[in-house]
Amino acid sequence: MSKVRVAAFSVSLEGYGAGPDQSLQEPLGRGGETLHDWFVPTRTFKKVHGESDGTTGIDDTFAARGFEHVGAWIMGRNMFGPVRGDWPDASWKGWWGDNPPYHVPVFVLTHHTRAPVEMEGGTTFHFVMDGIEAALKRARHAAGGKDVLIGGGASVLRQYLQARLIDEMHLAIVPVLLGRGESLFEGVSLPELGYRVTRHVAGEGATHVVIGRT
Repeated sequence: MSKVRVAAFSVSLEGYGAGPDQSLQEPLGRGGETLHDWFVPTRTFKKVHGESDGTTGIDDTFAARGFEHVGAWIMGRNMFGPVRGDWPDASWKGWWGDNPPYHVPVFVLTHHTRAPVEMEGGTTFHFVMDGIEAALKRARHAAGGKDVLIGGGASVLRQYLQARLIDEMHLAIVPVLLGRGESLFEGVSLPELGYRVTRHVAGEGATHVVIGRT
C-alpha cells in the first residue's frame, strides 16, 4: 500500500530543520550543513552521487529506506532554490546539477507559474500553484502506486502534518545546536493530530525517530 511519508529529514536538538540566514552560498542557513553530517559519509549518499564505498550501519540503513518504493516527491520552493517572487527566467533548475538525485516526478509548491523542467535521469520538476492537496493529488497519480515523499523544507512538512496527510515521518535527530533557524514543530501538536513515536534507534551520527499516524 502506498504511503505519504517523510524520510531522512534532519533536525538539530532544538528541532530546527535549517539554520538562520539561508542564502545561495549557504542554502541550509548558517550551520545547516552540519545537519547532514550523519548522511554524507553513508554508502547510500555516495551511490546517489555516483561514488563508491561509503559507510554501512544504522545510518546507512535509514538513508537507504528514503529511496525505496518512491514514485514521486513534493518539495517547497525554498528547497528547490533561492529565487523569490516571479520566476525571472528559466535558468534556475535546482541545486543538484543536470542529473538530480530524485529520478521521478517532483512537484514544487509555488505561487508563481512556471513550465515543467525536464532533467536527466528521469527527474521532471512540476510547479504547483494551487496548494498542498492539489500537489499531493498530482503526486499520487504520478507515483503509480508507489510512495510519495515530502522532501521539505520545514514549513512544507508543517503544512502536511497539520492537514494529517503524512502517514509516516522519519527524523534524523543530529547532536548539534543551531541556536536559531526554521523550526519544524512550531505551532504543531503531534499528539493532538494523532501522531506518535513508533520507533527510535541510535545510529552512528544521529538518532533515528519514526513517527506514525494512529
